[in-house]
Amino acid sequence: MNINATLIGQSVAFFIFVVFCMKFVWPPVIAALHERQKKIADGLDAASRAARDLELAQEKAGHQLREAKAQAAEIIEQAKKRGNQIVEEAVDKARVEADRVKASAHAEIEQELNGVKDALRAQLGALAVGGAEKILGATIDQNAHAELVNKLAAEI
Repeated sequence: MNINATLIGQSVAFFIFVVFCMKFVWPPVIAALHERQKKIADGLDAASRAARDLELAQEKAGHQLREAKAQAAEIIEQAKKRGNQIVEEAVDKARVEADRVKASAHAEIEQELNGVKDALRAQLGALAVGGAEKILGATIDQNAHAELVNKLAAEI
């Protein structure tokens, strides 16, 4: 056996093996590597988009929370103002009602006072007639002297 023929035979076999590998083995391996690389790049892009989306969602949630807090504070303030307004209206109504009751009571007192004065005048007139009757010793006709009694009662 000749070493040169063996070396040439092995070189030819190795060359055929390399050509075979380059034609049939390397393209699927390279395609799988490119596909894997693309999947990794897509995964990284998706992770980056998800991180940005999460940041935007957190920012939006924070903004909505601040808006909700502001609206809640505004609603509370309006409720306080409305409550104060209702209290003031109730106080005003109570004040008006108290004034009305007070005026009604004053009118009733005045009416009672006038009635009592009239009753006292009538009693005083009767006492005056009775006293005059005793003093004169004669009977005084009340119907005849009604004008005199009324005039006397009006003076009192």
